[in-house]
Formats: sequence, structure tokens, C-alpha cells
Amino acid sequence: MEVDEPGGNDLLGGIDDPAGGGRRGRDLRGVPQYAEPLAGDPDRARDAGSAGPVDERPTGDDEIERLHSGILAGCRPRRGHVLASPTVTVSLPSTPDPALPDRPPFVIRARILTPTDAGATAFHRDGIVEVDTEGRIAWVGPAHMRPARADDHAGVTATIREIDLRPFVLLPGMVDLHAHLPQLPNAGLGAGLDLLTWLERYIFPLERRFNDAEAAAELAPAAFRTFASVGTTTVLAYGAVFAASMDGAFRAAETHGIRAILGKVMMDRITYDERIDPSTILERSLRESEDLCRRWHGADDGRLGYAVTPRFAVSCTAEMLRESAALAARTGAWWQTHVSEDPGEIAEVGRLFPEALDYVDVYDRAGGLGERTILAHAVHLSDRELHRLVETGTRVAHCPASNLFLASGIMPLARFLEAGLAVGLGSDVAGGPDPSVFSVMRVGAYAQNARRTLAGDRHPVLAPLDWLRMGSLEGARALGLAERIGSIEVGKEADLIAVDPRLTAPVRHADFDVADFGADGRPDPHGERRMLDDEDDPARIASRLIFRPHPDMVRGAWVRGRRLEGPVRPV
Repeated sequence: MEVDEPGGNDLLGGIDDPAGGGRRGRDLRGVPQYAEPLAGDPDRARDAGSAGPVDERPTGDDEIERLHSGILAGCRPRRGHVLASPTVTVSLPSTPDPALPDRPPFVIRARILTPTDAGATAFHRDGIVEVDTEGRIAWVGPAHMRPARADDHAGVTATIREIDLRPFVLLPGMVDLHAHLPQLPNAGLGAGLDLLTWLERYIFPLERRFNDAEAAAELAPAAFRTFASVGTTTVLAYGAVFAASMDGAFRAAETHGIRAILGKVMMDRITYDERIDPSTILERSLRESEDLCRRWHGADDGRLGYAVTPRFAVSCTAEMLRESAALAARTGAWWQTHVSEDPGEIAEVGRLFPEALDYVDVYDRAGGLGERTILAHAVHLSDRELHRLVETGTRVAHCPASNLFLASGIMPLARFLEAGLAVGLGSDVAGGPDPSVFSVMRVGAYAQNARRTLAGDRHPVLAPLDWLRMGSLEGARALGLAERIGSIEVGKEADLIAVDPRLTAPVRHADFDVADFGADGRPDPHGERRMLDDEDDPARIASRLIFRPHPDMVRGAWVRGRRLEGPVRPV
């Protein structure tokens, strides 16, 4: 069955407090979840929108439980609605070698899986996405419900050939909230070192070489191709301390087409730039950052953005933190830094800032907290720090792969979400060994299970569809871009990826099928049998993409409907 699974995510809907304190976090139970006509309910057709029709076929709680047996179990709607494309006849792609569109307008036919703004997960087994001439999504839904186009409709003409990508799955592009461009060549090196030792041994020497436009021209285009190849269409990234290489990185992003928010690293307490006069670091770093911001922030109608980037409290004076936060506020840029990543780092911050209540308070005193701030890691927050981040609307980039690679710790993610913290995902390459957000999801899921088994954490864990939401729509929301990207919905910009789920199958090139199993573990005689490479359950698709990602599974990536270089071409 194809489902548009309701109940999207605790991140939007709040969580039932097991202690009896009611629901905590944001609660959207009063928000209408279903924006398209309800199948079998013509009286509600007037409320049609873009999320997908509702399947009124009976569905039991056990089916919902299978799809959302983790952190969303307490958030099921009162009715057992399953948003769905009605059952359609399975057909193979019209050609074994589909030609992917390079630019808009275009029409793609594929399986479509996406979180929605209303808190649901929409899945169309046989779906259509229309992208208009401006690179915006003009229509999305089941193929059999696509309206006839007698003439031009939102820039999509009736004469445009439909490109059939089935059995590929179309997803929103992933959003990486934390990465380091110059560090990418060292991904996978330094496992198990503490943060400060790893920085000195592996990172500062590498960043020192990212010092001019020539270095950026060599590395940045390859880095952006790498991000696109793993499904990342939006990246928030740090550069190095050198303005010339940062400008070069922006030029590479401009050419490549990726959606990028970048920032020159600012450090005035310690630095690896041996050529600069220490007495001029503060003024020079602020001036160079402002110049870059005015040149690139909002470029290409907002596809490129600037993030004022003090590295972290250990490397910055209180004046640098304060002045950089003021610069971000004055220019409308983002402000990004690190917080509470490693116990040794936290202790050093306490030594350097004895007047502060804690790590978060260092940034609070500088005026750095707020909705345009993204703090990476936040692994070891105290209750006071957590409350203050929630209170100020500050965003957090959760980087579980990096946190385990450098033995920094495991974030109590479910507890933070319960409190209402806004969280997206970050690869943190090269602290994280893999730039893929899908791999970050996998490590994050393992880490949360480890907390349950080793630390006795009884909070519920995220299910696969929740991780998919966190890697896409919640990342967009953290950046304040959810109205533009993060899901495949009408009116949003077409930041999309096409993945081949057949590459994630545990057994390929085999013609035997699998059956649904009942509670007793035996095949259900009334269950649907399906081919191994014809998976049509959205939770299973998401699970395979997360727990069995293949390096070549992303076959296409688009930003505003323009195809990015990086993903392998379909074969």
C-alpha cells in the first residue's frame, strides 16, 4: 500500500510526557494535516491542497505502529487515516537508461517520498512532480490524478515530455547543517582522538593550506560535487581563516549550483595564520567577514548565503564573539559556531570565561543566541543551557557520526526534542568521516539505541521516517528556509534528489519475493507478496536508505530544478 503517513514527527507535534505532564514541545494537533481532497469524502474536496489524497481504506493501529513504532508512537492521530496515492498498477520505467533533466521546466514520474509542512509524510507509489520554468514545484501527486494541461500551466506546458524514473524514489534534497570545506580531504583520519588534539594534529595544518583562491579553486568544486553525490543540496559550511579562499569557495558554489551558506572562520585568541599581526586579527577578521557578507549574502536570489563564523569559544575572545554576533545581526546573516562538544573543550571554556554560568552563557553574553544561530554539537548541555537555547529559538546541528568518531559523547536527542529544541543534522566532515546525511542518520539511530541499552535512557527513539524528516525539512526549518525548501510541495523550490533503492537491497539480481509476516512470525496468507526490488512501503524504503546506503544510490540532484554535477548517471 502507498501511504502518506500522518503524524510526521514529534519535532512538530509534541511528545506525550510519560510522567503524566501532558504534551511537551510544539503541538500542532489543531493544525489541519490533510491538504488535498479526502478520497471518498467529496464534502471536503473544497479544501484541496498539495500534500496528497487521504486513503479512507481501513487501517489498523498495528499498521501505524509498524511505520512509527519509535518516538512518534504517542503522536498518532485520533483517526487511523493513512494519506495515500490509491493503488496503481506497477509498471517498469519506460527506458532502462532515463535521461535526467538538466534544467526546468520538466515533469518527472517516480515514487515520491517527502515530509510535509503539516507534519505528515507523503508517499506516492506512482507520482508526478511538475517543475515550472522558475524551478518551483507546480504540481505533485499521484500520476492518475494529474490534471490535463490544455495550455501552459505555471510555466509547465502540455508538450513537455514526462520523464519516467521509476523505480527511483524522488526525495527532497538533504540539508547538512554543519560541515568544514577545507577538512574534507582528511575525512576518516584521527578516530578516537579528543577534539583539541585532533584539531592540532589533523585539522589546523590542513586548513592552513586552504589559504588562497587557487587552493579554493582546486578543492571547493570537488567538495560540492561530493556533497551533491550523496544527496546534499543545501550545505552550511565553515571555510578557513583566509578571506581569499572563502571568496573562491563562494565562486565555486555559484558555478556548481548547490545551495550553500558559507563563512570565513574567525579566530583571535589562537590562530594558525602565522602571517598576521596578532594586534590586527580582530579588526581584520571583522572587516574581511563583512566584505564577504556584503558580496555574497543573498546572492543568486538567496541561493547563496553568508554565516558569520567565530570558530568556538576556545579560539575567540569575548570581544570577537560579541562583535561577530553584532555583525550577523546588522547584516541579516546567520551566526554559526560550536558548543558543548567535548568534555575537555567544555573545561577549557570554563577556564577562559570564569564569569560565564556555562558554555551557552558565553554566547548568550555575546548576543549570539537566536533564530539565526546554528550551534554545532550541543552534546553535553545542562538543563539550564537546554532551556535557554529553547527560550531563544537557537538552532542546533546534531552531528552523531562526528561525536562518536572523536569519542565526544552521545547527545540525549529525544530529551532535547521533548524540550522543544530545534534540531537538524550535520555531517561535520572531517570530524564526521562521511559527508552523507543518510550515514549521519544511521549513526544517530545506533547512538540513540546505545543510550537506551547502556545508559538506561527510556525516552523513545526516532523511526526511519523521522530521521528522513530531520535530514531534510527540519534542517531547512533550522535555517529559516522551510517555506522554500525541505519538502516536495507545491510552491517550493525544486531541491530534489532521485535515489535508486534497488542498490540498498540486501540481495540483488534475485527473482524471489518476500511476504508480509503475521504476529506469530509466519507468512500472512492474506498479506501482499512483493519483489525484493519493488519495495512500496515508505518506512521500509527510508529504513533501507538509512541503514543500507549505497555510495551510488543518489542518481540525480537538483537545486531549483537545475541538475547538479556529482551524482552518478543512471545506467
